[in-house]
Amino acid sequence: MAAASQERNRAAQELFAPLAETYDRYARLLSVGQDPRWRSFLVSRLEARPVHVVLDVATGTGAVAVELARRYGCRVVGVDQSAEMLAEGRRRVAAAGLAESVELRDARAEELPFEDAAFDGLTFTYLLRYVDDPEATLRELARVVRPGARIAMLEFSTPKSPVPRLLWELYVRVGLPAAGRLISPGWAEVGHFLGPSIRDFWARTPPERLRDLWREAGIEDVQGRLLGLGGGIVMWGRRAH
Repeated sequence: MAAASQERNRAAQELFAPLAETYDRYARLLSVGQDPRWRSFLVSRLEARPVHVVLDVATGTGAVAVELARRYGCRVVGVDQSAEMLAEGRRRVAAAGLAESVELRDARAEELPFEDAAFDGLTFTYLLRYVDDPEATLRELARVVRPGARIAMLEFSTPKSPVPRLLWELYVRVGLPAAGRLISPGWAEVGHFLGPSIRDFWARTPPERLRDLWREAGIEDVQGRLLGLGGGIVMWGRRAH
């Protein structure tokens, strides 16, 4: 199981790293405009203030980090393993005039280089599908957040209702690969990768099990909302006191 997950992590990094410069543009296009809406809802689940420091894990090109800083006026530290994504993220931060508010660093979610309770909130995006041990990773995320602070996650989901599920399957099996091929060979690979990756994660970690993992990691008041007819999910809760 661990070897398979390590391979997923490595494959994802190799897949997305060359696409950093075009990631935001085509993520918006291939998600039919949903990706920015989902990220905005994710950010809205926090309760940050200008004096706070928020950690954004798996920050990628810094889209969530920038929105956090804009919405709340807080300081943000974003971490990711991809040098290419971080480089694009730093360009995004500079273009937004937020270099004093947003710092992007190289770090692994499974082993964060921060002290206990160092942050006033935490977000993470499209992360748990790629880690060896989601439970241990959630414990590590909770560790660096002060008691009572919000933790929020965005992830792809699979619709449960018959008609949305049929449309989702049609899109990830046919539409997404076809659209990717029209963009570039790299995005064609993404089109073929995402559907199986999402299905595999939820087969291994059904929603009720994922909620249990949050609670076992010391996160309470766990809530969730399906978005985009069930194609995305945002979960949030508070680190227990």
